[in-house]
Amino acid sequence: MAHVLEMMGRQNDGVTFMSSTKNDWTACGMLACHNFWHWALYHLEKGEYESAVAIYDSEISKRVHSGALLDIVDASSFLFRLEMEGVDVGDRWNEIYEICKPHVGDHILAFNDIHMLMSTLGTKQKEETEKLMESIKTFISEQTGAQRQIYQEVGMSICEAFQAYSDGDFAKAVELFLPIRYRVWRIGGSNAQRDLFNLFLINAALKSPEKKHHQLARSLLVERKTLKESSPMTDRLMGKALALHVD
Repeated sequence: MAHVLEMMGRQNDGVTFMSSTKNDWTACGMLACHNFWHWALYHLEKGEYESAVAIYDSEISKRVHSGALLDIVDASSFLFRLEMEGVDVGDRWNEIYEICKPHVGDHILAFNDIHMLMSTLGTKQKEETEKLMESIKTFISEQTGAQRQIYQEVGMSICEAFQAYSDGDFAKAVELFLPIRYRVWRIGGSNAQRDLFNLFLINAALKSPEKKHHQLARSLLVERKTLKESSPMTDRLMGKALALHVD
């Protein structure tokens, strides 16, 4: 239900649903953190940053210590989304980075590694970022199987795009990500989880100095608005695009 309400742009209904059913699912260790993530996303979509951060601090942050990768993914994803919205997350990345650090060489899923990379980038740990990137390259060159293929075809490009974005090279981030945009689904995750990557490309295009990327951002936003008409976040991003005076 949380996914349905999110995809339909029914943010107020989502907040009501999550708050009214809270006692039914908070005891579920596997999904409680993820449900709070959905709840916080409704507030983030509406631009209610204080409410979104409050849920992160009171519920998501404490659950990330479970060690469950889903909880780590939720925390990393949410902090990255906050930053794309211009919210200062302070030192919150440090907590996630310390939890992710022992798993740099796991490479169970490209989806997981991308979110771990967010933590090394968020903490400005350049050495650890390079260590993770080199470990992924070694995995691609030495291993076989489905995940190795996913890393090679899309995973590595996504990681490189996020690294470029973190370095402030937004044009490079766009050029790396755009060719694999329609294959991101291969890394796994839900539509709600992968929406981070749609927002990533839009934000990178808006921040790029290239005029063609500004035009791309406008096209992506029109597409996004068509798919989900009730999206305050899309409206805010459209405002940013108009401020760039895109022809």
